[in-house]
Amino acid sequence: MRKEPDQKTNIGGGWHTDHSYDEIPALGSILLAREVPEEGGDTLFSNMYRAFDALSPGMQRTLEGMRAVHGSAHIFGPKGVHKSNPESAARYGNDELAGDNVVHPVVIRHPLSGRKALYINPAFTLHFEDWTPEDSKPLMAYLYAHAARPEFTCRFRWAEGSMAFWDNRATWHYAANDYHGDRRLMHRITVAGEKLEAAA
Repeated sequence: MRKEPDQKTNIGGGWHTDHSYDEIPALGSILLAREVPEEGGDTLFSNMYRAFDALSPGMQRTLEGMRAVHGSAHIFGPKGVHKSNPESAARYGNDELAGDNVVHPVVIRHPLSGRKALYINPAFTLHFEDWTPEDSKPLMAYLYAHAARPEFTCRFRWAEGSMAFWDNRATWHYAANDYHGDRRLMHRITVAGEKLEAAA
């Protein structure tokens, strides 16, 4: 994952979790810093356990009975947003492999901890199952703003050789794009996961 000094856009520059658009989403991601700018380029993380726990009991019960549709074609596919950005188009290949949409519970029970976590994704959740995108938008916007509240988040400051390993089933992350004119090079490993189960 590389951003050159002359590039304006970065990879992961918005809240998301990796691979929710897969039938079996990634367990986690490992990121190793090879080259980092003198300032900036931090990664922010948000805790989806805490985001769920802070919702009202009525909202929790409502969401536990819901599922959401996730997909990637609108970003990575042949007609995705990256095609309109020359910088992004050069970074991503295999656009024909953007798969079909998948459905996951909105609230999952984590397979290891057993805790309930909010599982929606600002980058890849398209709408709630059996809801239109228009009907879904207000509730999704509320949940996205809620889950990104500062009290749920932390900031990881990179140094050369730093490594982060996070659980995609219980966190979001956001790559800050505040180092224009500098080079940032990261190597990423995606760790295979298992099918997600609903909390309810």
